[in-house]
Amino acid sequence: MKNNKYIYLVFVLLLGASMQAQSKKWTLEECVRYALENNISIKQSELDAQSISIDKKDAFGRFLPTANAQVSHSWNIGLNQNITTGLLENQTTQYSAIGASVAVDIYKGLQNQNALRKANLSIVASKYQLLKMQEDISLNVANAFLQVLFNKENLKVQQEQLAISEKQYTRSDELVKAGTIPRGDLLDIKATVATGKQNVVIAENTLLISKLSLAQLLQLKEFNDFDVVDDTNIDAGETILAQSPTAIYEKAKETRTELKIAKTNLEIAEKNVSIAKGAYQPTLSAFYNFNTRASYSDIVKGAIPDAANPTKQIGYVQGTNQSVLQDNYAPVLGSAAPIFDQFSDNKGQSFGVQLSIPIFNGFSTRNNVERNKVSLEKSKIDLEQKNLDLQRNVYTAFTDTKGALNAHEAAVVALEARQGAYDYAKEKFAVGLMNAFDFNQSQTLLTNAQSEVIRTKYDYIFKTKILEFYFGIPIVPIVKN
Repeated sequence: MKNNKYIYLVFVLLLGASMQAQSKKWTLEECVRYALENNISIKQSELDAQSISIDKKDAFGRFLPTANAQVSHSWNIGLNQNITTGLLENQTTQYSAIGASVAVDIYKGLQNQNALRKANLSIVASKYQLLKMQEDISLNVANAFLQVLFNKENLKVQQEQLAISEKQYTRSDELVKAGTIPRGDLLDIKATVATGKQNVVIAENTLLISKLSLAQLLQLKEFNDFDVVDDTNIDAGETILAQSPTAIYEKAKETRTELKIAKTNLEIAEKNVSIAKGAYQPTLSAFYNFNTRASYSDIVKGAIPDAANPTKQIGYVQGTNQSVLQDNYAPVLGSAAPIFDQFSDNKGQSFGVQLSIPIFNGFSTRNNVERNKVSLEKSKIDLEQKNLDLQRNVYTAFTDTKGALNAHEAAVVALEARQGAYDYAKEKFAVGLMNAFDFNQSQTLLTNAQSEVIRTKYDYIFKTKILEFYFGIPIVPIVKN
C-alpha cells in the first residue's frame, strides 16, 4: 500500500512537470536570447572570430626566432668512400649527424609590425560582424514574434465575429418563426456563419504557420507545443518620433555596426598597403648553426712498412727515366672512438647576419602594392556608400514609422465609426428595418476594421523597433564578448 502511494506521488509530479512544460509560453526577450545562443549562423561567426584570433598568434609569432634541430643516421653499403680514411672501400659504414639552427628577423620593412596591427583590426572586425548578425537575428525574431501576436489577435476577432453570427442566427431563427423577418434573411445569416467558420479555420492555420516559422527561426527541435505570451510588454510609444531624422542619423553614425565594420575594413586595407610596401625595403636577419657528427667505421691509428710492397714508385728522373721510389706504408686501423667523444671532438658552429636587398622581382612587389591600393580605394567607396545607405534608411524608417502611426490612428477612428454603424444596423435589423444582406455587409466591414486596427498596430510597433535600432536601442541588450 505504501509503495502504491509512492508510485502515485511520482506520477503526479511527472504529470505536473509535463503540463508545466507544455504550458510554457515564450516572451520576446526569451525568444531573442534563445536565438542568439543557438542560431547556427551565429555559432559559425563565433568560430570565424576564433580563427581570426589564431591568425593574431601567427602575426605575433613572426617576431620570435625560429629554432630547428636535425638528427640523421645513415648506412653506406658497397663501394664507397670511407669518411675517416678517405679511401674507396667495399664495406658497410654508419654515420650519425646532429645539428641545430636558430634564425631571427631583425628588420623586415615593418611588415611584421603592420601584420600584427592588421590582425588586431581583423579581430575587431570579426566582433563587429558577429554583433551585426546578432542584431539582424534579433530583428527577424521580433518580426516573427509580432506576426504571431497579430495572428493571435486576428483569430480572436474572427472567433468573436463567429460567436456574434451564431447568436444572430439563433435570434433570426426566432424572428422567422415569429414572422418578423423572411426566411431568406435566415439563409443569409446561415451563410455568414459558414463564412465565419471558414475565416476561423484560416486564422487558425495562419497562426499555426507563424508559430512554426518562429520556432524554426529559433531552431527548436521540439515545437509542437510552442507558443508565445498573449500579454506582452511591447509598447508602441511615440518617444522615438520625438527625435528628428537628423538626430537619429547622427546617433546612428555613432552606433550602427555596419559603419563600424566598414571603417575597420578601411583600416585593414590601409595596413595591407603598408605591408605590401614593406617588401620594397631590405631585410636583415641573424642566424646561428651548430653541427656535429660521429662515424662507426674503423679509424687510422698509425702506419707500418708494407711487407708485401715495401716501396712504391712515385715518378721518374728526367732524362734517365730512372724510377723514383718511396717507402710504402700500410695504415694501422683501430676501433672508432666512443660516440660521445666523437660528438664532442667533431662539433662546429657558424653564425652571422644576412642582408637581402630587393632589386628586381618581376614587378611582383609593385603589382602587389597596386593591387592593395585598389582594395583600399574600394574600401573608401564602400564606407561612403554605407553612410549614404544609412542616411537613406534612417529617413525612410522615420517616414515609414510616422506613416504607420497615422495609419493606425486612422484605423482606430474608422473602427469606432464602423462599430457605431454596426450597432445601428443591429438595431434596425432587430426590428425588421434592414435586410440580412445589408446587415452582413455591416458586420463584415466591422470585422475588416478590427483586423486593420490590429495589422496597423503591429506594423507600427515593428517599424518603431527598426527606428529604435538606428537610434541605438536594441530589442534585447546584447552581451558583447
